[in-house]
Amino acid sequence: MIYGYEIDTSSPGRFALSILPILLIGLRTTVLSMLVGFVIAFFAGLAFALLRRSTYKLVSWPTVAVIEFLRNTPLLMQLFFLYFVLPEYGLMLPAFWTGCIALGLQYAAYMSEVYRAGLEAIPKGQWEAAKALNIARGRVYMAIVIPQIVPRITPAIGNYLVSMMKDTPILSTITVVEMLNLANRIGDRTFEYLVPLSVVGAIFLVLTSVCSALLRGVERIVPKRGIALT
Repeated sequence: MIYGYEIDTSSPGRFALSILPILLIGLRTTVLSMLVGFVIAFFAGLAFALLRRSTYKLVSWPTVAVIEFLRNTPLLMQLFFLYFVLPEYGLMLPAFWTGCIALGLQYAAYMSEVYRAGLEAIPKGQWEAAKALNIARGRVYMAIVIPQIVPRITPAIGNYLVSMMKDTPILSTITVVEMLNLANRIGDRTFEYLVPLSVVGAIFLVLTSVCSALLRGVERIVPKRGIALT
């Protein structure tokens, strides 16, 4: 019995049905960690991109160094560093939030490059015209830049969302109770791993397929309608 649910191993079908409610507990954690991590990545990535474009070298150079570090080191190493090293210096976070932050920071580094590419695609003449008209920088971004870059960056940002979902099983290494963690527990209890791992794989396949379909719909809508921020 796990989380109050009896496991029936008399047949693969009954085994799969009996463990489904248990795995759904982990599914909630999987989806929530993906969403929180994506929100962190979305805004941190934008901040990285803007700081990198700063004309002050004391701002842009350290930002580039942070981005390169996050992009070129494994997510698992960053996760272990946050979970095992920081507590030695008095900074201790719950496993769930540690995982979300690790996911968010890693993908923020990737997404910052997407934002940077979108910003650099804006013709230089538009920046110069906005400056000549003395338009406030914040209004330039909201009314001119963002409506143009959103259609360009939407496909890449969507791909990172799907990739982040597939990376959430890594959080099981720091005891986050997501689906893979529960599948391993079921396997340890029953000594049968094929069914629980197969069910988890099927759930991920359904989730990523649904997300991909929704993102394709968004990609079709955004270029047609655009975004008007005035």
